[in-house]
Amino acid sequence: MRLRVQARQVFVYAEAGRLGWNGPWRAAVEHGLKSLGAFYLRPDGLYRSSIDATGNVVSDTVDIYDQSFVLLCLASAWQAQDKPLALRSAAEDLLRQLRRLLAHPVAGFEEARPRTLPLRANPHMHLLEAMLAWVELGEGGLFREVAREIVDLATRHFIDAGTGAIGEFFDGDWQVCEGDLGALREPGHQFEWAYLLDQAASLLGMDLGGAVRRLYAFGTIHGVADGRVIAAVDAEGRIVDRSSRLWQQTERLRAALTVGAAISVRPEADVLESIAAFRRFLLPGSPGLWHDRLDAEGRAIVEAAPASSLYHIVTGLSYLIGKS
Repeated sequence: MRLRVQARQVFVYAEAGRLGWNGPWRAAVEHGLKSLGAFYLRPDGLYRSSIDATGNVVSDTVDIYDQSFVLLCLASAWQAQDKPLALRSAAEDLLRQLRRLLAHPVAGFEEARPRTLPLRANPHMHLLEAMLAWVELGEGGLFREVAREIVDLATRHFIDAGTGAIGEFFDGDWQVCEGDLGALREPGHQFEWAYLLDQAASLLGMDLGGAVRRLYAFGTIHGVADGRVIAAVDAEGRIVDRSSRLWQQTERLRAALTVGAAISVRPEADVLESIAAFRRFLLPGSPGLWHDRLDAEGRAIVEAAPASSLYHIVTGLSYLIGKS
């Protein structure tokens, strides 16, 4: 059982309660937090990647992507449980340990120790998400400091100055990888970063409007085909992979509802098209179930759908449900 899935589920249930769900969300949040501490927390204060169904360690490795979701779930649980000191302290302790053990010499964080390459923008995107969640709840200090550092890393190294698109893979000095790996652009991440940088601009008092507009435009112009966000294009916007995943649609929807409302030339159309694309992944007659992928022709791929997608569904729909 992967750490990131467990942390995402804690976040999902805390958000569900905040959004008005009357089910046993408090019990689910508490159970998830106890499991994280009992089975995933390592002696060094970081969290291991996975365990089996009986609690035995499957992988004791530390991944910055996983730690980011622990920090996010702690923020949502802290809010849901009336801000207990223990949860905030746990988040601060984890962030300090990440800085001590995984800090990159230039900026941001390493993927793991010992170092693994290439470095990725994606884990930093989710770490920014977690930091902004804490800042939005009124917590500054180290959370604000790390958030600003990641924004600076994104604007200096992740974003292609020519196209305004965010890259994915980088060498050990935060230079774009050579070849196809460095040229890869994921349209879903353009929308996700656009939303987060727009949030950062508001919460951190930074001027990021130009970056947000270019990210949203690149994703919209090059990353939408047949009404749905596709998996990948190259640095020039040429289609590399025309298949789609559910999370890409919900990230566009969230960006359309927030960023697009102010900067899109057709904001209502963007929202409606995003909703229609999202609906294509839902199983008719089976509420609460979904396909994770559509093939290049837009046909559902029948396979097990990851539980981790529920996080994307909740974040994508929260602005429709009533997130302020």
